[in-house]
Amino acid sequence: MELTVVMPCLNEAETVEICVRKALTCMRENGIDGEVVIADNGSTDGSQQLARDAGARVVHIDEKGYGNALIGGIRAARGKYVIMGDADDSYDFTSLMPFVEQLRDGAELVMGNRFRGGIAPGAMPPLHRYLGNPVLSFIGRLFFPSEIGDFHCGLRGFRRDSILRLGLQTGGMEFASEMVVKATLQGLDVREVPTTLSPDGRSRPPHLRSWRDGWRHLRFLMLYSPRWLFFIPGLVLMSLGLVAGAVLSFGPVYIGKLAFDVDTLVGASAMVVIGFQAVLFALFTKVYAAEEGFLPEDRRIRRLVDVVTLEKGLLAGGALAVAGLAGLVASLAHWGGKGFGELIPAESLRLVVPSATAFIMSFQTIFASLFISILGIRRTRENPVDIAASAAEEAAEAVSREAESVADRESVADRESVA
Repeated sequence: MELTVVMPCLNEAETVEICVRKALTCMRENGIDGEVVIADNGSTDGSQQLARDAGARVVHIDEKGYGNALIGGIRAARGKYVIMGDADDSYDFTSLMPFVEQLRDGAELVMGNRFRGGIAPGAMPPLHRYLGNPVLSFIGRLFFPSEIGDFHCGLRGFRRDSILRLGLQTGGMEFASEMVVKATLQGLDVREVPTTLSPDGRSRPPHLRSWRDGWRHLRFLMLYSPRWLFFIPGLVLMSLGLVAGAVLSFGPVYIGKLAFDVDTLVGASAMVVIGFQAVLFALFTKVYAAEEGFLPEDRRIRRLVDVVTLEKGLLAGGALAVAGLAGLVASLAHWGGKGFGELIPAESLRLVVPSATAFIMSFQTIFASLFISILGIRRTRENPVDIAASAAEEAAEAVSREAESVADRESVADRESVA
């Protein structure tokens, strides 16, 4: 079978029948061997029977959520290609051929673009059309090497085997973003075709919740991009703190009537520590995600981990600790010069704050080196070839043992007959 059209469904009795008939008509008119699968997520309005009467195959998905319904439908699909779309009659299931043609041409994921194809009046709320979708799609293109203009279009086609290999896991509306992000990171052939969006045919409100689901999309994009979540903000914060701290260590800075002194120096120290911790978190996340298969392995991170060994990390942390200790010794000497009495904060803190910062970063570096070394311990994973070879060896040994047993029994029988 070439094509399966998968539609998630939760109480779509008003529209599911027309959507199924449109998809089947399109496949019949274009000579496509295909089917329609309704991934029902617990409808109570008779949607299931209406879909069956229209010619669809209904599969029941117990786990609630848009993503859960779709992944269940994709797994149940029999087609080489899958086109997914909502069962609310907002997408045109009579115009599936642009998706099919791109898939036949070798594409692995074909996204619809509603902004290029046309959005009918009333089909998309202004908040989604002018803020939500454009902003989230821009963030997606910024965070990941993707050129997709409409990250959240619900009408899209793909090779079933390629998408199943991605290991999609999210159960809610963010499933749409996860598919695009993982396909991009794994280097799949991702393309885009114009599609249209019409007002849906339902009399009830949609399942989509603008702010809740928008946040879930944004949260997913950030969590899958440690560079933008941790590394770049941390690097900027640490750089600003280092520059400000280096300048203020030599004395106050005046900008007009504003005076920046040791209070600002303490703030700069905090910026350095927080920024350094964020950079380390980016490194932790990259290493862990690559080892567990959540993200593809980053060759630059792997080279960095190979170069920055545990021993080098311990040496760097030790060097920072020595610098911090030297500063604290200098501050003690300064205090001794004052007879161990009351100190002037504007003088003493210029020694204490940088020294304490160096001490904190030294232990951060040492602990980070130890933790990365633990993350970098590769577990031995048997691949399918190893498993098959082991099974074959065990089977051969079993056959050999059985043959020896039969031979022994025949030998005993021969001796008994001779006797």
